[in-house]
Order: sequence, then C-alpha cells, then structure tokens
Amino acid sequence: MLEPEMAAFIERATAIYPAHTAAATPREQREMYDRYAAMLSPPLPDTITTHEGELKTDTGHAIALRLYRHRAKTHSEVRGTVLYFHGGGFVLGSLNSHQMVTARIAADTGLDVVAVEYRLAPEHRAPAAHDDCLAVTLAALEGRLPFDLSADAALQLAGDSAGATLAASVALRLRDEGMPRLRGLALSYPMLGTDPQPPARDTEAHAPMLTLVDVHTFRDLYWGAGESASYPAWTIPLDATRYDGLPPTLAFGAEHDPLRDDARVFVERIHAAGGDARLRIGVGLVHGCWRALESSPGVQAMHRAVCEFLCAQARE
Repeated sequence: MLEPEMAAFIERATAIYPAHTAAATPREQREMYDRYAAMLSPPLPDTITTHEGELKTDTGHAIALRLYRHRAKTHSEVRGTVLYFHGGGFVLGSLNSHQMVTARIAADTGLDVVAVEYRLAPEHRAPAAHDDCLAVTLAALEGRLPFDLSADAALQLAGDSAGATLAASVALRLRDEGMPRLRGLALSYPMLGTDPQPPARDTEAHAPMLTLVDVHTFRDLYWGAGESASYPAWTIPLDATRYDGLPPTLAFGAEHDPLRDDARVFVERIHAAGGDARLRIGVGLVHGCWRALESSPGVQAMHRAVCEFLCAQARE
C-alpha cells in the first residue's frame, strides 16, 4: 500500500511527467524530465553555496561538475566529500535535475557534495557514463578536481537509480584495481543488474513512476538491445564475481519499485563476503521518491538515513 503522502505526490508528479515516457524520444524525455524536475525543486537552501567546474578527460571531453558547500564551513572544517551520480536511466538528468537532492545532502550533513554531469545515452552508450564517473572519482582521489577540497577529506560515492549503478560499479572497479578504498557507498533505489531481481521484478512490474518496461527501455538505450547489446563486465554490479573489499554500503530500496530487490541482493552478497552493508526498504514508497522530501514522512526517513550514514562514514 502506498503511503498517503506518496500517493498525493504521485498524482502531482504524473500530471507533470506522464507515465510511460520511456517510449518517447530521448530529446522529448529530457524536455519533460527537466520541466518535471524544475517544478518539483524547492529553492536552494540559504545555507548552501555552489561552485561550477569541469574536469577535462584524457579523451578530450569535459565533464561538468558542481560543488555544494555549507556556508558555515570553512575549508579547514570540511570533513569529507561526496561524489553524487544522478539517476535518469542513463538517458535523463543533469546537474540541475537533482539539485534538490545534492543541495539537501550538503545542507544536512555539512559535507561537500560534488554533482557529476556524465554523458548520456543513446548518444553515448555504455560504458561512457561509467567511464566519466570513474574519471571523476580518480581525479577526486588524486586531488585533481577544480575545487578547494581538503586533500585528506574522506571520499564517498552516492547515487540514485542509474546513478547508483554508476557508484557501485566504480567502487567495484577501484577495488579490483587496488586503489584506495572509499569511505562509504550510499545507493538509493539502485539498478544493479541487466534485469531487476525477483520477486519485485514481477510483483512491481507496473508500479507507479517506474515500470518494468521502462527499466528495459532505458537499459537498451544505454547497453544496446539484442545482438547489438554490450555489457562490459565492470558496468553491471550484480554480475561481479566477488563482493569483498567494498566500502561500508547503504542500499535503500523502495517497496513499490521493480528494482527493489536489486538493493537486497547486493547487500546479501556483500554480507556473504564478510563485508559491511545495510539494507533499508522504504515502505509505501516508489522509485524516484526523493523528490517528495518536503511532504513524505517515509522519504524524510530515507533522507535522514542516507545523511546519517554519510556523516558516520566521514567520521570513521
């Protein structure tokens, strides 16, 4: 059963962003999504300042970045940095579309939050988004981001939906390459495989805000479909051969989401490998619910859990 406040949010959201938009062209989807995000985004918190920047990659393209910093924090007081990878099925999203999430994390934790505008499909198929997020993470670890971040600040990764795929994939890649371990990994309603895990894949196939058909459409736009599909091994977290050596992980699934059990399976595999992972299921919530932060008690609890986790890992 949907939380009453979530049901009201869905009614408002679908009036702006109709269901089954994954059938539209990428350009049409982005226009609708940007309009939807703008209409549901509150003003930037007074406590937050933003700074624009970009990272030039070895391949010659630039990745746009935005730093969110608490006004009360001086450079020497910053306790850590969170790289945030936005959701949107690898097709939608931007620095602006998820500002309500990135700004509130910075406001409520005091941590620096750097939002990443990676390349989108289908113009840029797999592993383009993964490569961009890996490049930004490596630059952060090596002190090469265009911001005055503390050199010894704890680095964590966070993301929602497709952005959670990117965060988990990067964490696994860093582990495989023997890079410094991240301090924490926070995943909200993550997509972690090429097909959602049961039973939610079947019981929530027609859930509000994201259906199984939508998941498959976005998947095919990024990785390709049929004989043209290409799934580089490191881009699919649930295809990994081992789950040890990962940073402490928080995975948050929404009850009414075909992707709900991706979070559960990922946490179970980390536990089986002896790692530190925590699963939270948002009862009565749906995919993309973070936008209901101002009205939904369940989303507020999810947001608190993410912020508390990030703060706790920064203090470790």
